[in-house]
Amino acid sequence: MGKVIAVCISEKKGTVKIPIPSVNIIKDYGLENDAHAGSQRQVSLLSYESFMEFKKLNEGRVDINPGVFGENLLVEGYDLKSLKIGTRFKCGEAVLELIQIGKKCHSGCEISKIAGKCIMPVEGVFAKVVVGGEVKEGDLFEIISEPQRAPYRACVITASDRSYKGEREDLSGPKIVEMVKAQGYEVIDYKVLPDDEDVLTDELIRMSDELKPDVIFTTGGTGFSPRDHMPEATKKVAHRDAPGIAEAIRAYSLKITPNAMLSRGASVIRNKTLIVNLPGSPKAVKECLEYILPSFEHGLGILRGELTD
Repeated sequence: MGKVIAVCISEKKGTVKIPIPSVNIIKDYGLENDAHAGSQRQVSLLSYESFMEFKKLNEGRVDINPGVFGENLLVEGYDLKSLKIGTRFKCGEAVLELIQIGKKCHSGCEISKIAGKCIMPVEGVFAKVVVGGEVKEGDLFEIISEPQRAPYRACVITASDRSYKGEREDLSGPKIVEMVKAQGYEVIDYKVLPDDEDVLTDELIRMSDELKPDVIFTTGGTGFSPRDHMPEATKKVAHRDAPGIAEAIRAYSLKITPNAMLSRGASVIRNKTLIVNLPGSPKAVKECLEYILPSFEHGLGILRGELTD
């Protein structure tokens, strides 16, 4: 069980929030008289422990007081950023539900200019108001429910003529399985298939329509070889495009090797299944998954209808 250390508001946008003794938190709105109330991120929260650590590291350089990071509630006793989306907590008379962890820092943030960084983009969390009521400094803060979400389900396809024939061990597919399992995903199917467009198309349809995974990761078949057909098969089964993931993979991989510009990998959505083409080598698979997986939980949550933000 934790405690509300400070309650903070700012009456005008662009000004630092200041502590006040108590506030009325309004359902589906936010803190009364706070300039940022009424937005989708109705209440902002920051862990007191993170606040104090930053304050100690920057002692003598900048004044760090409650509200300086733009937080409405400074809370002791919980590592807020480690909570799951959908967690509900009670503070004073109000009940809040966690909807977002972290955010992009405001342009020209004074704390960033002086201290070199702002902790709100990483440590801060945001909530919507489920039940309104008064909240004051010193109130108890406690988690009252946590989301019961089934793990994300994944399928894996390796496209390789030689691996399909048994001429070369498939190392990339098992690497995907290993990495996504480590992230808590349930791998429900894994196939090694030839570089044949029709075969790949049929399997993508079977997996997405029958097994209904949240995501299908593919590896191989994304280059310039006449037998590289994975992007074509992927686009053929698509209901909606999701190009940002493939673009991000290429942009990140270009920092490692200029050959990344030769990748034709695609990323699409079929029904409620995300399909992502990864490169063919185990090294590239590891690099790309390490880069993209941290952003997947939010996107897959939206695709599954569990999140709306």
